[in-house]
Amino acid sequence: MLRFHHVSALLRMFGVVVAAALVAAGSGFALSHEQMTGTFKGAKVNAGTVTHSMEGGQHRLTLSGDFVPPDTPDPHWQVVDSQGNTFLLQRLMIKQDKLNKSIVLPADVKDVAKVQIWCAFAETLLGEASFSKPVS
Repeated sequence: MLRFHHVSALLRMFGVVVAAALVAAGSGFALSHEQMTGTFKGAKVNAGTVTHSMEGGQHRLTLSGDFVPPDTPDPHWQVVDSQGNTFLLQRLMIKQDKLNKSIVLPADVKDVAKVQIWCAFAETLLGEASFSKPVS
């Protein structure tokens, strides 16, 4: 027969195990919704990656810390969907030469196969990074 202190110890241990399982499941769930591109490759952008995540029901793209902005006029975020449609999005550089490191995708972008850095001034591709499969 189990005594009270044995039952109490078992309940505490069960609580710790359940809490650990919930934390592990929660962190695994959060990680499973993030996808990362390969490294940028192109004429002017050859470092960094992009991570796709969901935040508050919105699709967000975020540049990695090792991304180096190109020294070109008017670079922009641009995405290409799985059908080959391109969407020119926000400027990469904003006020006072700050990097627009993270953007929310507009609702009309159904999926993203590639993220590009596009020079709107020269109308040329500076670099692109692809997801292993389109994110939606």
